[in-house]
Amino acid sequence: MSTDRRETSGADRRETSGTDRRETSGADRGETSGADHRDAWGADRIELRGLRVFGHHGVFDFEKRDGQEFVVDVTVWTDFTAAAKSDHIGDTIHYGELADRVVAIVSGEARDLIETVVSEVADQVLVFDPRIAAVEVVLHKPSAPIPHTFEDVRVVTSRRREAGE
Repeated sequence: MSTDRRETSGADRRETSGTDRRETSGADRGETSGADHRDAWGADRIELRGLRVFGHHGVFDFEKRDGQEFVVDVTVWTDFTAAAKSDHIGDTIHYGELADRVVAIVSGEARDLIETVVSEVADQVLVFDPRIAAVEVVLHKPSAPIPHTFEDVRVVTSRRREAGE
């Protein structure tokens, strides 16, 4: 495999498909990116940030063999009015179980591209609980094999349910 192939998300790109809106970006959206969707997806959200998972993703053989730590941020938009009133875990999104689902994916089957991994996580989060109206997932690869000093590589994707789903 060529050593000059690098894992990046490239320029912002947007595509629309049948049942969901997808937005994938490698651009830095800052720490308040969840607020960007407030009007369209509702004000209530649950954020799971800094979930550390060991995985074997990358285009190079040594990445698949040795693995590395990935960091995942997940934001889900949901109406938690019922949970706030009842104070019962069954009325909200169980973020411990959500974290388990994300860990299973990121620590699971090795993929060449982190774009593939982040997309699978986002798709599975929507399947996880029908009360989730939308999700944004950020997958960080802080130890990416780049021969330059950098802070982080991350890819970002969003999904939302269409009306009536």
